[in-house]
Amino acid sequence: MQNKKKIINDPIYGFIQIPSEFIFDLIQHPIFQRLRRIKQLGLTYYVYPGATHTRFQHVLGASHLMKDALNILKLKGHQISDDEVEASVVAILLHDLGHGPFSHTLESSFFSHISHEQVSLSFMDVLNKEFSGKLSMAIDIFTGKYHKKYLHQLVSSQLDMDRLDYLKRDSYYTGVTEGIVGSERIIKMLNVFDNELVIEEKGIYSIEKFLIARRLMYWQVYLHKTVIASEQMLIKLIKRAKFIYRSGMHLFLTPALEYFFSNDINDLSLINAKISGQFPLDVFSRLDDFDLITCIKEWQYTDDMILSYMSKSLINRDLFKVMIQGKPFDEDEIVKIKVKILSKFMISENDLEYFVIVDSIKNNAYSKNLEERINILGKDNLIEDIAVASDVSNISALSQIVKKFFICHPALIP
Repeated sequence: MQNKKKIINDPIYGFIQIPSEFIFDLIQHPIFQRLRRIKQLGLTYYVYPGATHTRFQHVLGASHLMKDALNILKLKGHQISDDEVEASVVAILLHDLGHGPFSHTLESSFFSHISHEQVSLSFMDVLNKEFSGKLSMAIDIFTGKYHKKYLHQLVSSQLDMDRLDYLKRDSYYTGVTEGIVGSERIIKMLNVFDNELVIEEKGIYSIEKFLIARRLMYWQVYLHKTVIASEQMLIKLIKRAKFIYRSGMHLFLTPALEYFFSNDINDLSLINAKISGQFPLDVFSRLDDFDLITCIKEWQYTDDMILSYMSKSLINRDLFKVMIQGKPFDEDEIVKIKVKILSKFMISENDLEYFVIVDSIKNNAYSKNLEERINILGKDNLIEDIAVASDVSNISALSQIVKKFFICHPALIP
């Protein structure tokens, strides 16, 4: 008999214990092991060299926090069965199964109009059949159908175990200390009121710091201008490679990548439909960061100038220049850049989209939507939104969507 009572040494939390043999079997499954080969922060390591951690590490950390949170709620008198504990841990453990290569960067490059959450749910359905229905409660918690709403909120909300882990973990691996959050303190302040997850009043300052840390991490890490440049280049590079392949030109591709270059999976109903002799979900389970890196290394030497140039630039970190500002770029300024690009690279106007990328980014650290807000449990069981309960004026301001505009192009031109 294999010993399944394993302990994992995590750099963030120390020793993480796998709580059951069933969860051990899920972790050992090839669909889950694939997360070892998908970077948590995509190409962010081009800015912060330490940011090479994976989705595998993240979901293990989030499951550890889930166990801690449920133990705290049980100590406070809330009835949570062992089956509900296991199902909640499974739900958070599997919530990122649907991420493709480089996580969010290429979310629309393989499945269009299908979110990674929907793909995660499809994988859970597959595993549920394989494990004879043992994931049914976890799936209900993940989708919000389970009658204890707060269990779903621990998996997906503005104060879920996902966010608590990724902020702390991403801060650790990037070295951006502004993102450090007091996850232990926040978890100890969790409670349930009227079937909703709440924070006890004495934990309000920890939540304030959590929201501010999230805002800082977005601008300093997730939406860093160099991260934007590398991600936009990767998106355009994949688009170009698909175009070249579909034009009939020979292109080195791994079998999994070739499948998605050959087939458009643009509707959720197609995920489990047999297309070109295979099921898209099965092929996707074999696709990871290594497929892309291997192909991009080879594409440096392809005959297509655009694909070759972009592949070399990305592999060697010769990244596009990015300008970001608070208002849309003047059309005349964009035209001037395009003229210089046309002159430098001798390309057609139709190919300018690969060299001049104009778009926008937006961020708000907190949503005051009634269904999503973080509620503070005060005296006499008074419930208040954190934006109202906080005496820090900028907490309310964090709910405002900040939109910025960027233009991205080769740095070879002034």
